[in-house]
Amino acid sequence: MKHYSIFTFLLVSIVLTSCGESAEADNDAIDKEAKESARYDGLLAEHLSSFAVLPSEANNPENVSTPAKIKLGHALYFDTRLSLTGNNSCNSCHNLKTYGVDNLPTSPGDAGENGDRNSPTTLNAALHISQFWDGRMKDVEEQAGGPVLNPVEMNMPSEAEVEKRLSQVEVYKELFAEAYPNDANPFTYTNMRKAIGVFERQLLTPSRVDKYLKGEKNALTAQEKKGMLSFALIGCTTCHNGPLLGGNQMQRFGVHKPYWEATGSERHDGGLFEQTKDSFDLNMFKVPALRNIAETYPYFHDGSVSSLREAVKIMADVQLDYKMNKTEVDNVVAFLQALTGEVPVEYQEDPLAVSE
Repeated sequence: MKHYSIFTFLLVSIVLTSCGESAEADNDAIDKEAKESARYDGLLAEHLSSFAVLPSEANNPENVSTPAKIKLGHALYFDTRLSLTGNNSCNSCHNLKTYGVDNLPTSPGDAGENGDRNSPTTLNAALHISQFWDGRMKDVEEQAGGPVLNPVEMNMPSEAEVEKRLSQVEVYKELFAEAYPNDANPFTYTNMRKAIGVFERQLLTPSRVDKYLKGEKNALTAQEKKGMLSFALIGCTTCHNGPLLGGNQMQRFGVHKPYWEATGSERHDGGLFEQTKDSFDLNMFKVPALRNIAETYPYFHDGSVSSLREAVKIMADVQLDYKMNKTEVDNVVAFLQALTGEVPVEYQEDPLAVSE
């Protein structure tokens, strides 16, 4: 019994000592992380002007938001009756459960044929300077009407046919009247576009990066701050700046080498040139916004690259003539992941299906 007590005492002493050393090591690691994190706060200070907090609203004075318009736009966004055979809705390609995309290189349209370009996210899209990869439409209201009449996408034959189809849906008689109470005939294609546009203007997704920019220094880890600093120092903020880290300018894709050599793209898409036929616009695309970029794969206008790490390396190489090392890629990807926000839960489901 005496020997057992001595053994127990020694065992407890060893355990307590070990726990004490472990706790001390943990505290040292925490202190080191905190000091390193604070150091990057200082280094980042002079670069924060390249970033901006996501606005809390994305209103359009030419299309005033009302609860009734939002409700109507929400229903229309999910409605497959906006496609000829009833196969597609806005949410088919811009799924709000998967960050406003379908995670496919290109999306199948009403008849199953795929388009030529990747479907960009609708999240925060209302804050872009223009819509589509080539920037050919000015805002989300105008964009909302484009795919509905596009023969490859939703394939409706005319605005009049869309208006007729919607006017025959009982629930829409109430929703359109509530949204446009001063219109003798609220069932117009323009009103449809405006309602979807108002709804998309609600799809804003602030992230931990916004908390950091507002002064919450602990909102980001030391690695994420390192990545944010590398992002600025390498030169990414030349194009990816502002509240969306992109979406605010057109730029040539392939500054230092043809982009298709790096991306393995099967088709050479000339970007804005396809619209204007002006050689100055060759390979010009709207700079992608990087909000939620970790969730909106695959990347680039043709969805040719599925890995975020690979996309980051390609951009540095093709646009900046810079070869990133593994540590830099790790850190920048960590920063980009911190740009992931949350899709408003109340908008992720078809409101008409839920009500039924």
